[in-house]
Amino acid sequence: MSFSSDAKNELIEVYGQARHCQLAELSAIVHFAAKNDKMAPGFVIPVENEHASQKYFTLLKKTFNINSVDETVIKALKLPTDENGKITTGHATDRRLLLKDCCRRAFLRGAFLSSGSVSDPSKGYHLEFICRDDEQAGQILEILGGFGIEAHTVERKNHKVVYIKEGEAIVDLFNLMGAHMSLMEMENARIIREISNTVNRRVNCETANITKTANAAAKQLSDIEFIRDNYGLARLPDKLRAAAEVRLNNPEASLKELGELLDPPVGKSGMNHRLRSLSEIADNIRSN
Repeated sequence: MSFSSDAKNELIEVYGQARHCQLAELSAIVHFAAKNDKMAPGFVIPVENEHASQKYFTLLKKTFNINSVDETVIKALKLPTDENGKITTGHATDRRLLLKDCCRRAFLRGAFLSSGSVSDPSKGYHLEFICRDDEQAGQILEILGGFGIEAHTVERKNHKVVYIKEGEAIVDLFNLMGAHMSLMEMENARIIREISNTVNRRVNCETANITKTANAAAKQLSDIEFIRDNYGLARLPDKLRAAAEVRLNNPEASLKELGELLDPPVGKSGMNHRLRSLSEIADNIRSN
């Protein structure tokens, strides 16, 4: 089972204690998941949307103590109708159902159950709501923004998609909706990813430093060998000759280790200065 499905299974068991919260969630499910019934004036929740369908019928029972829509439900959810009196779905939820923070949290829960999905946090951070039009997308964006959650929109197959790409923002949304187990699972995945990224950065940095050091050492050896074969190490000043000999005899040593092998010892910067002088001498010999 996917992480997204696990999160929805958790949210199925989360209910607002107040009736107004249950109405807000029920309205979100109706507008985001329901399809108009061509054979009747009402609508249906597709059975393939199992999470929305299950929560829908449970909320109907809890809130109205009925199993199907009647005039009481239509009035309570403030569902719009067309000129023939037929209920129309796929709109934004009536603002009068979203006056309190608890109702807006319930609305987000219903919208996510109906049209949302979230990626496996071990692979990346992406949560989205698939909206039917700009009106629905705008309402999602407005409510998320009211809770300080940044989201964006994109067009996809004639739908407006509201998406969140930041792991911390997705965690905040899970907290708002009441998916606390999924929140903890995502936090654990985030920690593991951050540790892994830190280790990879350090390994890459160390690898780059090792490569840089190895290339520098190879260049130093090449320059010293060139001086030896074309000029003679004996003709060098004593300090440079000693530096050249210690590098030739210790091709894999660091600058600090090379400096400690000299008599008297020199520091890392002093050893680096002498090797740079040797490279300049080699360049001068080459140019002449």
